[in-house]
Amino acid sequence: MKAVILCGGKGLRMTGAARLSCKPLIEIGGMPILWHIMKIFKVYGINKFVLCLGHYGNNIKEYFLNLNWQNNSFHLTKGEVHFYSRPEEWDIVFADTGLETMTGGRILQIEKFIEEDEFMLTYGDGVADIPLDRLLAFHRQKGKFATVTGVRHRSSYGVIEVENGSAASFREKPLLDGWINGGFYVLNKKVFDYINGDSCVWENEPLSKLVRDNQLAVYQHRGFWQPMDTAKDAELLNGLWHSNNMPWVKW
Repeated sequence: MKAVILCGGKGLRMTGAARLSCKPLIEIGGMPILWHIMKIFKVYGINKFVLCLGHYGNNIKEYFLNLNWQNNSFHLTKGEVHFYSRPEEWDIVFADTGLETMTGGRILQIEKFIEEDEFMLTYGDGVADIPLDRLLAFHRQKGKFATVTGVRHRSSYGVIEVENGSAASFREKPLLDGWINGGFYVLNKKVFDYINGDSCVWENEPLSKLVRDNQLAVYQHRGFWQPMDTAKDAELLNGLWHSNNMPWVKW
């Protein structure tokens, strides 16, 4: 099975130094978040990837071309490289999907790289401790074209309940009601039929139509999930790393 990772966005919500790089290459503990995401998949035996590239695509290509020698000790003799530690054994398709292509269009463009009936999909800017084996089993049990991981998320603000002009309760950054899109999907190849061209936004019409056709299952994940939408999120994830509290790390 292959994992498709959307890596082509502009990262417009990033600020400061983080804004100078694409989000998939922003580091957590010295390694890009994209590397962390791929390691999550590798724990579950998935080492074949399709990276949907757009903005900063060449930077992502360059990073992986240099990954092994930059992060491993090696011996160079007679023009041959011998690594002292085992380098990552990843099979990666670097798919140039355009600078202005929307998420659905990027997914449609990589259809030719998907040989099996099922594949996984996620975004290049978030980590979680989702048990991917259980996610896949749930998807197959439901028998629908698509399964999305639903997660609970905390409010960015304190929430006040008001009665007669007075505060009845105050909750600092509580869990929001309902479930939101956690970004880890299992998809059947039939979802390509729901996407119409490069301008199609996956999270809009395709997902809405899958819901109308009763073809979207939701795997409810109550564990750790953290996107990296802003520089503040990057600081939070690095804080977890440096405090040795990384729930997404299973390797």
